[in-house]
Amino acid sequence: MKFLVVLLFLLAFAVAVHLLAGAREDRWEARFPPLGQFLDVDGTRVHALVKGEGPDLVLIHGSSGNLRDFSFALMDRLAEDYRVIAFDRPGLGYTDRLQDRGATIAEQAALLQGAAAQLGADRPLVLGQSYGGAVALSWAVTRPKAVAGLVLVSSPTHPWDGHVPALYRANGSTLGSAMAVPPITALVPRSYIRDQVRAVFDPEPAPEGYVDHFGAELAARRVSLRANAKQRLGLLAQITQMQPHYGELALPIELIHGTADTTVGLSIHAEKFIRQVPKANLVRLEGVGHLPHHTAPEATRAAIDRAAARAGLR
Repeated sequence: MKFLVVLLFLLAFAVAVHLLAGAREDRWEARFPPLGQFLDVDGTRVHALVKGEGPDLVLIHGSSGNLRDFSFALMDRLAEDYRVIAFDRPGLGYTDRLQDRGATIAEQAALLQGAAAQLGADRPLVLGQSYGGAVALSWAVTRPKAVAGLVLVSSPTHPWDGHVPALYRANGSTLGSAMAVPPITALVPRSYIRDQVRAVFDPEPAPEGYVDHFGAELAARRVSLRANAKQRLGLLAQITQMQPHYGELALPIELIHGTADTTVGLSIHAEKFIRQVPKANLVRLEGVGHLPHHTAPEATRAAIDRAAARAGLR
């Protein structure tokens, strides 16, 4: 009898969590709706926002992000001189998740390259921020004829020591995906989600209005928690496999990286990259954290312009 009571309680709790999570997801999506258009790339829906005219420039966001990271301010600045295309990565924002096991950076690069080609950007300049930089690098390594140049912003490039944070390990496991993810979506305080966004900017403040625009709540949906965790769990092995091929890269590459970035360490990644690829150019941003495309927009724009000039696009 006691077992039956416990079982009924657990079932009731699971149903309540499912309904509450679904209601919160509906509210979040209503508050932060899609900003752009949808493309069908081999059966996968890809969300893209396009602004401006000029040389094609693709923007790829980082972990737990979406294209709103770029639409806050950067896209409007760049659209004066470029045709700017920002994508949601698979499982994040409004781009479909590719598969349950987690999309590799190569698979994400293939998807976004196909979407860019549908928009007429057959050989764009590609900017990737943080995890998005790894996707941009994979694009160049696996599809060198389909990219004119790279701009890597606070990007991981080389293997590192350490463990994936416990939250990603839990959400990326079979048990955690089923048992931990729904309660997080249903119960995590909105204030906690927003505080996590502000923490990524440390030691700098988030720009005024950014948190309200960005829509970090979208990353707390069940599909995005699962996709993000799987992607993060696979990143180290995928970068380890990709890193020996950097010497084959012949395209212009610009890197900007803050000296105060504690999320993706300068010495572990960007400085190792330019030793392996001496033709790449690295700008170290003194005292800048992980998000220089917001906190050092002039340096970001200068890196894009240098890459475009080196690629013969301007």
